Amino acid sequence: GSLVVNYPFDDDEQGIAIYSKSPDDAVFQKLALAYSKENAKMYQGSPCKDMYPTEYFPHGITNGAQWYNVPGGMQDWNYLHTNCFEVTIELGCVKYPKAEELPKYWAQNWRSLLQFMKQV
Repeated sequence: GSLVVNYPFDDDEQGIAIYSKSPDDAVFQKLALAYSKENAKMYQGSPCKDMYPTEYFPHGITNGAQWYNVPGGMQDWNYLHTNCFEVTIELGCVKYPKAEELPKYWAQNWRSLLQFMKQV
């Protein structure tokens, strides 16, 4: 887990972790920023310092392939084959949080979700 909004492309032709710009890169960045700006911890860019001390996401967003390469990922497939604009929102440093922690996740993300929906 992490705390970041990841946008296409998640893969590149070389199969390495490098920025892989989609034709709609500016739109994806705008959507990702709309979400991350409403989550203070996400937006500061280093949300998981204890677990991943070197991980940094400027403004809480990242191009998927620049973070790590994922060939055949769903957000890329949907974008290329169905014209669906999809981002992946990582909500926390712990991949499987305990049920009692879920209200905290809601408190941290409800404004982000509303702002994201407003982008339509």
